[in-house]
Amino acid sequence: QVHLVESGGGVVQPGGSLRLSCVASGSIFSVNVMGWYRQAPGKERELVAVETRVGPRNYGDSVKGRFTVSRDNDKNTVSLQMNNLKPEDTAVYYCNAVGVTTAEGFSNINYWGKGTLVTVSS
Repeated sequence: QVHLVESGGGVVQPGGSLRLSCVASGSIFSVNVMGWYRQAPGKERELVAVETRVGPRNYGDSVKGRFTVSRDNDKNTVSLQMNNLKPEDTAVYYCNAVGVTTAEGFSNINYWGKGTLVTVSS
């Protein structure tokens, strides 16, 4: 069983910064893609940023140039550095992992954390 646990959410003023972290646990050998999605009240879950095991990153249009995703493959962790935060970044941020190889084999299941709330407000 794979578990994802996020940390680092909170309240920040517009223009401020936050760093989110996520740890994947279980008998994990490797993870193909890890990253972040978010869901604001009344809206659908959307891509924030993901990174593949070999390096390519993909960002949502609204966060390009402000957010940076990074992984530590050895530790099965992924972080999200968020700079110049805006009120519209307010959402629950979810860690995601897909393409996980464990002691039981490979699975293409989407694993999700429980989410961490980020509130950008003055």
